[in-house]
Amino acid sequence: MDADLTLFDMFARLGVAAGLALVLGLERELRGKPAGLRSHMLVALGAAAFLIVGLEILFATAEGDPSARVDPTRIVEGVIGGIGFLGAGSIIRSGTSVQGITTGASIWLAGAIGIAAGIGNVPLAAMVTGMAFVIMVVLGGIERTLPHNRRRHGD
Repeated sequence: MDADLTLFDMFARLGVAAGLALVLGLERELRGKPAGLRSHMLVALGAAAFLIVGLEILFATAEGDPSARVDPTRIVEGVIGGIGFLGAGSIIRSGTSVQGITTGASIWLAGAIGIAAGIGNVPLAAMVTGMAFVIMVVLGGIERTLPHNRRRHGD
């Protein structure tokens, strides 16, 4: 990994994060779920931005005082915790019915896409997006056709 990210590198990583999260957000938007395009894109963009800031801090401390260490995994932990909070907020329980679990999971995955894009691992970000999209669309369609799911309009 380069010790210096150019403005283009940063913009590209942020663009990949937002663009790939758009795919998951679009699926949620088309299904009429509250967390759609903007929510997913903002989560991925924020996750990527936090990682880029962390990398910049890491690079700056490496060039200056070698005893000043920054652990990038702590940044990832913080991002995951914050995104988990957002995802949990999308889950609603009403009596015995629970809705929003898929939306919560897709928000969490948008964060993972942002983290992967933020560190520059575009192939991983793209694979996560593709696999999540297949799970949400193809398997979601199959799930909705199962007899026990025909009566409810859940997630």
